Amino acid sequence: MASEKLFGLHATALQLRSQRMMLIASNIANAATPNYKARDLDFSKALDLAQQQGGSAGQALEGAVAYRVPVQSSLDGNTVEMATEQTAFAENALAYRSSLAFLQGRIGTLTRALKGE
Repeated sequence: MASEKLFGLHATALQLRSQRMMLIASNIANAATPNYKARDLDFSKALDLAQQQGGSAGQALEGAVAYRVPVQSSLDGNTVEMATEQTAFAENALAYRSSLAFLQGRIGTLTRALKGE
């Protein structure tokens, strides 16, 4: 795949980080929903699956999404713990930004090379 040669794993990583961000945001949005089960993406497992499948992030998600085990259970059956979700969200946002910065730098380098600078 041409994008994998140009951008390495960062293109796939960016897609996976984006999907993880949506899962965590969904958990936060459902923090008060009775019996809601928090889910998360095992990023390293998803990245390994994507590499085995030739960089396909879509199919890698299916095998890497799992329900989160709560530290302390709630009475209404909801497994969302806001401190855990906020920490995961911040950590994922930082990793997303790092991958995005790498890709922006790589695109800038390619643009300068094409212009002959």
